[in-house]
Amino acid sequence: MTMKREAPGNRAVGAVGAAAATWGLLGAAALLLNAVLRLAPVALDAFVAHRLSAWHWLLALGGVVFMGYFEGYRGFQRGFSPRVVVRALHLSRNPRPLHVILAPLFCMGLVHAPRRRLVASWVLLVSIVAIVLVVRGLPQPYRGIVDAGVVVGLGWGVVSLAAFAWAAIGGRAPRVSPELPPVGPS
Repeated sequence: MTMKREAPGNRAVGAVGAAAATWGLLGAAALLLNAVLRLAPVALDAFVAHRLSAWHWLLALGGVVFMGYFEGYRGFQRGFSPRVVVRALHLSRNPRPLHVILAPLFCMGLVHAPRRRLVASWVLLVSIVAIVLVVRGLPQPYRGIVDAGVVVGLGWGVVSLAAFAWAAIGGRAPRVSPELPPVGPS
């Protein structure tokens, strides 16, 4: 009797795998949503508590459009969100203890990824932290104007992540690489 070896993508999902994928997706979404909820009041303050000139409104519109397109559409919808979902699917079928514990970091490509993905993900994360520190020092209404664009981009990210996750639950997983490190001969 020969045992047929299942392809990694076709393995059954157990309770640990399902919990790990859920933890990974919810953890990633919670990070984004937390940022939206913290920045939205600052952004709103710029428009409510300050008298904005036509120049300010033009900056705000430009920032929202720019961040919506580059951060929301190109960054999240076209890259981050589908990759997070396919990595969560991989984790659901291949739960390893460390990856389960670090599921949000695993799903976001911050651990167990090829060197290029790790470098890109960590450089992006450090750059975002640096930009956040600079923007915090801006006076209102400029800080709120910048934060309005960021809220739109991050909000787009939360929605796209939820949409890709929902589609994957329905059997329509994104067709992107999970960007996992190469596997040696077994």
